Amino acid sequence: MTLAANSGTSFSSTANRATSRRRRSASTSTLAISLVTLAALIALWFLAAHFEWASPLFLPSPAEVLTQFSAVWVDGYANGTLLEHTLASLGRIAAALSVGVFLGIPLGLLMGLNRWVKGIFSVPIDLYWGLPPLAYLPLLIIWLGIGETSKIVLLSLSTFAPICFAAQAGVRSVPVERINAALSLGASRLQLFTSIILPSALPEIMTGLKIAIGAGLSTLVAAELIAAQSGLGYMIMSAANFLATDVVFVGLIVIAVLAFAFTSGMRWLEHRLIPWKGKI
Repeated sequence: MTLAANSGTSFSSTANRATSRRRRSASTSTLAISLVTLAALIALWFLAAHFEWASPLFLPSPAEVLTQFSAVWVDGYANGTLLEHTLASLGRIAAALSVGVFLGIPLGLLMGLNRWVKGIFSVPIDLYWGLPPLAYLPLLIIWLGIGETSKIVLLSLSTFAPICFAAQAGVRSVPVERINAALSLGASRLQLFTSIILPSALPEIMTGLKIAIGAGLSTLVAAELIAAQSGLGYMIMSAANFLATDVVFVGLIVIAVLAFAFTSGMRWLEHRLIPWKGKI
């Protein structure tokens, strides 16, 4: 009997190691494909600029963009250096994400647990979430002025809804059998929430955070295009007004790098908080 149990355990351990190796191999292959794709896109950009498939005014070469990157970093552009514009944009998006997380997650969890809370808050959130953020930006400027407050409120509204809805969906996705099993074992309401509901909702919450980051970045650039004196969007608009396409490319590349950094950070956070995702 012991031999059979040991054999079963050994077989399970071997199977888990094989599965882990396959996942690592697949991840490495995906990374290699992504790097090759990125290299191909950069090579295509070099070719397009070298053979002047488009006017240099509209498509500067990578060398020109790199030179301009160094110039904007050192000398600045549109009343600020590249670092200052980047920090201004990061500060706004960080403030908005903080509001979305600290308000959206608790409210979403409550909406998933209580039908009264859901009935009260779902309608107003649905109504404003259906509107493009730039549609009510003028109203926020009238109410709150052209300073930082209106921008942060706008960004907070764009990040709040997806986080809130994701938390609500996470609660609704908890299997009833798991809740009943915990109750039958004598779990209290607090234990049920901390040990069953919240961990089960975390995958949905992390997905909502990813969506919120994308919505926040797109809204951030749009807001800075209209009403700002600093930030990457403001720098891009200022450069576009003077047909400084290379500076526009610098701003776009920095935004793309920031988006990639946020996405990589979310993947790392998922690995730390919900290592079981995709394995069960």
